[in-house]
Amino acid sequence: MSKIIELRNVSKIYRMGEVSIDAVKNASFYINEGELAVILGASGAGKSTVLNLLGGMDYVTKGEIIVEKEAINKYSERKMTAYRREKIGFIFQFYNLVMNLTAKENVEFAADFKADHLDASEVLAQVGLSERLRNFPSQLSGGEQQRVAIARAVAKNPLLLLCDEPTGALDYETGKQVLKLLSEVNKKYKKTVVIITHNSAFADLGDRVIRMRSGEIESATKNSKKKTVEEIEW
Repeated sequence: MSKIIELRNVSKIYRMGEVSIDAVKNASFYINEGELAVILGASGAGKSTVLNLLGGMDYVTKGEIIVEKEAINKYSERKMTAYRREKIGFIFQFYNLVMNLTAKENVEFAADFKADHLDASEVLAQVGLSERLRNFPSQLSGGEQQRVAIARAVAKNPLLLLCDEPTGALDYETGKQVLKLLSEVNKKYKKTVVIITHNSAFADLGDRVIRMRSGEIESATKNSKKKTVEEIEW
């Protein structure tokens, strides 16, 4: 199994006037192709900053991020835009759907930017929304809206699926359904999935678990006792 992501001594420093904030400090880890990885840490640990760096929404201050053997930290703005469009599927805590588009149109809108995108109707059927294609976000529950957001990301046929607290706005049962769906997407579409969370129970779902504290990588380990979504509780 080959590495698809590698961080090499990555730091991110934000400067506000004369004040410097070390959001990420000398972070190194890797994720293999096809793995479901969990990046775990409390609020302020630096995990969302890592997600932003992986997703090309921000640049490193120092160090390297290697994706498919290319150093994305050296990309120009234009190339980074293409990277986000072609390689990354984002799933956020808040669904960020376009409210005046139907479920199907939301998925098509994102997928149409890629030539090798998947069929919107088929992907929505895979996430259990075949009867909701023509519904607007306001006509969908929170869990259904998150399913549309997942379908939108998957339909792009990206290299990486980056999920920022994907169950944070959902109740327990709906959250479990969404985690099960992400696990199924990982297996069915063989997509590398990275889940950012503060919930330590989610660590049991990952093939690889990266723990962060105060901007540093506390540990990065292969999970030898991976559990199913049905087996975890929080």
